[in-house]
Amino acid sequence: MIKIFIDPGHGGDDSGATGNGLKEKDLTLDISKRIKNYLDDHYTGHRIKMSRTGDATVSLSERTNEANNWGADFFLSIHINSGGGTGYEDYIYNQLDDSSETAKLRDTIHSEIVKQLDDVMNRGKKKGNLHVLRESKMSAMLSENMFIDTKSDADKLKSSSFLNKIAKGHMIGLAKALDLKEKSQSDGGLKETYIVKKGDSLSQIARDHHTTVDTLMEINNISDPDFIKPGQELKVTEPSSHDKSLKVGQTVTLKKSADKFTTGESIADYAKGKTYEILQVKLDRVLLDEIMSWVKKSDIQ
Repeated sequence: MIKIFIDPGHGGDDSGATGNGLKEKDLTLDISKRIKNYLDDHYTGHRIKMSRTGDATVSLSERTNEANNWGADFFLSIHINSGGGTGYEDYIYNQLDDSSETAKLRDTIHSEIVKQLDDVMNRGKKKGNLHVLRESKMSAMLSENMFIDTKSDADKLKSSSFLNKIAKGHMIGLAKALDLKEKSQSDGGLKETYIVKKGDSLSQIARDHHTTVDTLMEINNISDPDFIKPGQELKVTEPSSHDKSLKVGQTVTLKKSADKFTTGESIADYAKGKTYEILQVKLDRVLLDEIMSWVKKSDIQ
């Protein structure tokens, strides 16, 4: 199981760079969540942990310590540039040579990102003495995605479709670099069962399979969410129960009353009341384009 640690730069008391009505901390979190969702929806054989999933203050040492203690295989830090330039660039630790494993992984990821951002200046593959690159015990890369204080770049960063391109480039690059296995189309991208491993919790299993604890408890006849054991086989989806009235490619509207994604994260007001195309359909949820997140079927119309 490949462990990927995604680090949305800044957060909480540290807004990062600002400009043109944008804050770096908001963009890095948005992009990081999209990368995670893309990877989880299209690939198997990995686990993802994020340094923050909300607007939290997390020190640099806390970020690298968490990744090191977790035993991550790859550390990806997401940032937005500033200083009046334009375009995309990324960094690895400056004490690594170009033949290092980290450099080779970065080469693959960089290539896929610039393919997606074909109308953006490629500022190149760089090296730096940055904490998250220096203190992480695994291969690490930091990406700088456009310049927040350059209006033309900021205008792109205000576009959800452009943020999807950034996330998709990172996702494809990571998948190729780390040799992740693509999910089959026949099962819609999700296995029907999961074998509980030591240290698993029902909430983590629910997040990994884009469902809810309540759904897992219901389809597995579990009365106590804390009572699962290693080796236990759990149903995580029931393809035969899919709602045939909802189809991939169908356009739906996210209700204004929608409150949370199936991961438990709050849905921003700006995302409500808009129309989206369905990318995938599951037992109790659908994956919507642009926001690239799973929502309950009851929250669309």
